[in-house]
Amino acid sequence: MIGRNHITAVAAFVLAFAPLSMGQEASDPLARGKYLVEQVAKCQYCHTPRLASGELDKASWLKGAELDFAPTHEVKTWHKKSPDLTGASPLFKRWADKGITNFLVTGKNPRGGAADPPMPTYTMTQQDAEAITAYLKSLP
Repeated sequence: MIGRNHITAVAAFVLAFAPLSMGQEASDPLARGKYLVEQVAKCQYCHTPRLASGELDKASWLKGAELDFAPTHEVKTWHKKSPDLTGASPLFKRWADKGITNFLVTGKNPRGGAADPPMPTYTMTQQDAEAITAYLKSLP
């Protein structure tokens, strides 16, 4: 089983090199946010439900899902469901743009705590966090 520290290290490595593979997305914040969410962090694999065929349900893109994996030992704060990340979600209503962006920059939620597993702790640049927030907010 892959541990939380491993996931965080891989995510940090990938995000560090994301600018090297960017084309026009670098100048368009929404395109940059979409690229980071879908191609780098791969948020859809935990935050989008799957169809019976196993494919991601594009009609419920990033709207939260039951996770199909679990730790091999008890993790008290483990979440079995991922939250809706879209702009219409309760998360955006509670945290607002500033809270989402700050979470992606600092790894801390508005109450000052880290994300519960299996969510990795991201510490992104302000620009990348703002781009991701803008992209997520644009989703219905």
